Amino acid sequence: MRFTSLIVFTAILSGCTATYKQEALIQPSINLVRGKSVAIATPNNGFYETEEYHSSGKMTSLAVKSAFARFSSTITVMAECKNLMCLKDSNHYYYVIPEILHWEERATEWSGKPDKIEVKISVYDNLNLKELASTIISGTSKWATFGGDHPQDLLDEPINRYVQSLY
Repeated sequence: MRFTSLIVFTAILSGCTATYKQEALIQPSINLVRGKSVAIATPNNGFYETEEYHSSGKMTSLAVKSAFARFSSTITVMAECKNLMCLKDSNHYYYVIPEILHWEERATEWSGKPDKIEVKISVYDNLNLKELASTIISGTSKWATFGGDHPQDLLDEPINRYVQSLY
């Protein structure tokens, strides 16, 4: 009986945590310099099938801003910029381009299907527009959400971890 209880308890706990994965596309060869200014593009909103998730681009750029705020006091989110060519006119030290690759909101509490996100983040320098680092961050919500969880809730933890690894 104890063994069965332990298995059930472990299964419940495993459904109570979100999972994250990070795939480095370009490993940074040097650490970023603390205190240097950062300009962040605002990605296009995420889609899943035919549904657009309004404000998901803004939420993503704000999560990236929050992560960089620990290392720089001059951070600008450029709502009108989607790419590097637009950011380069802002004259910041680093340019950050987030891109939503996947954004899926599900009614996990009754369907059992988790929310999912996948975001690519690329960091460039301002001197020669060289790509310094790039990664794809994936997140899947916990199974036992009890309502109220959304894909944007999956952004902060992996983005904070990634940005911290750059410094």
